[in-house]
Amino acid sequence: MTFDQHWIKLIALLACVELCLSNKNGHGDEGYSYRGLSGIETAEGVQVSKTAGMILGSRLTTVFLPIVYIVVFAVGLPTNAMAIWVFLFRTKKKHPAAIYMANLALSDLLFVIWTPLKIAYHFNGNNWIYGEGLCKVLVGFFYGNMYCSIFFITCISVQRYWAIVHPLSQNRRNNQLAVGVCGAIWVGVWLLTTPLYLYDQTVRVTNLDIITCHDVTRPSQNNMASGYFLTMGIVGFVFPAIVCVVAYVLMLKALRETMTDPSITNNRHRAVVLIITVLVMFLVCFTPSNIMLLVHYSLLLAGLENNGYGFYITTLCLASLNSCLDPFVYYFISEEFRDHVKNSLRCRSDRTVKRKKVSFSALKFSKKSSTYTSESGNTQSSSC
Repeated sequence: MTFDQHWIKLIALLACVELCLSNKNGHGDEGYSYRGLSGIETAEGVQVSKTAGMILGSRLTTVFLPIVYIVVFAVGLPTNAMAIWVFLFRTKKKHPAAIYMANLALSDLLFVIWTPLKIAYHFNGNNWIYGEGLCKVLVGFFYGNMYCSIFFITCISVQRYWAIVHPLSQNRRNNQLAVGVCGAIWVGVWLLTTPLYLYDQTVRVTNLDIITCHDVTRPSQNNMASGYFLTMGIVGFVFPAIVCVVAYVLMLKALRETMTDPSITNNRHRAVVLIITVLVMFLVCFTPSNIMLLVHYSLLLAGLENNGYGFYITTLCLASLNSCLDPFVYYFISEEFRDHVKNSLRCRSDRTVKRKKVSFSALKFSKKSSTYTSESGNTQSSSC
């Protein structure tokens, strides 16, 4: 059985579980015909089911989720800011991989800087007090940067594939191509997020006396929201995931064929471990959220109750962890990035590092010739 067939079966199983839960619990909510995490629409707002009310008032959404977002913000903000600084100001030789990683860091940073609003929203009992416009901006940045991250990770995967499988290809050194691809991703994703600004993201829940941001959909707007997110789930995740998996499988195959050379076996083993780590991180962070997104909006479009919404928003929160994990991937992927980070943390400039290397080489040579001719006296350290 192929890898794709396993995922198709998993999606079908999750959909069946959701459908069974909906049929089991859909008859006990005072005779209402609820659709997804929606409800009965009135002039004052939307009246949600008891199940939806329990989710919106649970410790899962008011305690656990904001704590996770606090961790994402505390780790992701400084690490992504440092990554951008290293790529822009410390990396002299720009190459396609560095360009893709710099854009990925920028995407993660733009995602992270909006998390304080989500933290405040969840701690406030899922009651949004900042207005419709800011809610739309938050939702747009949340999904826009998540899919930007997916596309940039896909670009990095393809770039590593060319570097390993086709090391003599000129495409892997084409900076103009990388810049063009990054620009197309930014423009394309932000154009794809424009429908989020065309329908209401804030909805007043009348029976809970709160205003939700993106958590409740008006029944009159179900079709638009469902069609949009089903399209984004397929275009923004399914296709890139297939590209990533194929690229990494081909890389692993190419590396396995070169394992016969003992002199490069250790380096190849490290490359294999890194490839598997990145692939697993990608699948763990983004697969559950996008599968549940497809399931959730499929049920919403079909007019069926969705009692797994708590699991859906938890998986979205899990996807946000990718924003604070990516900088550590740069650290292990790029030796140049690793050296720059170490030197920055030690407050050493590139010139100081080069001088120390020259001094150390001169010292070793002088020891061999029984004379000391080190230039260390001219070495100066620079402060941050």
